[in-house]
Amino acid sequence: MTAPVVQLERVVKNYGGLRPLRIARLEVQSGERVAISGIDATAAAVLVSIVTGAALPDEGSVSVFGRLTAAIGSGEEWLASLDRFGIVSPRAVLLEDATLQQNLAMPFTLQIDPVPGDVAEQVVNLAVECGLDAAALMQPVGKLPPEARARVHVARALALRPEMLILEHPTADIPEPLRVPFGRDVAAAAQARGVTMLATTFDAEFARVVAHRSLALDGATGALTQWKRRRWF
Repeated sequence: MTAPVVQLERVVKNYGGLRPLRIARLEVQSGERVAISGIDATAAAVLVSIVTGAALPDEGSVSVFGRLTAAIGSGEEWLASLDRFGIVSPRAVLLEDATLQQNLAMPFTLQIDPVPGDVAEQVVNLAVECGLDAAALMQPVGKLPPEARARVHVARALALRPEMLILEHPTADIPEPLRVPFGRDVAAAAQARGVTMLATTFDAEFARVVAHRSLALDGATGALTQWKRRRWF
């Protein structure tokens, strides 16, 4: 049987919060899309760090692509392993005065003024795939609405064809009516590429459309259970 892409066992990570991040057990299979609620923005950043091997848990074990992150032996090896991840995070920097085209070109080239012709073609395809308006490619990113900016983050994370996509609360700044269409487009792009996905979110509707499994974390015990949406009658 193929090993899970991500496997966390009895993980505890202290980070200065009211209590540590605890995850009793989490497995994400290849091509699976999982959303987790119950993790705030700071803890989500910690989760990304331990999944990518940037930090080790204080307790427990983390295996990614069949290997313990604790077995990564050097900085060079860790940097090489990062190529397997695409990370959608509010901590990622966009060049506010640069155009949408230039921002999407950055994963492919450092030459963005002007963007080379072959890269420009890749940018158009990437923009369309992620639901961005190709007609807006020459518009400064700083003038884009929050929903479009979220799509820019997704596009840049997918640009170099990672094996795993990790999203930190991607709909936090998106107006509610636009969250489900955004989620559907993220799911479609991940499905088309066969990308494994792990997302943290408090948005039940986004989780419903983007993930195969939606889980809720009990912060006290670290248990993950099916996330049941509340219904009001």
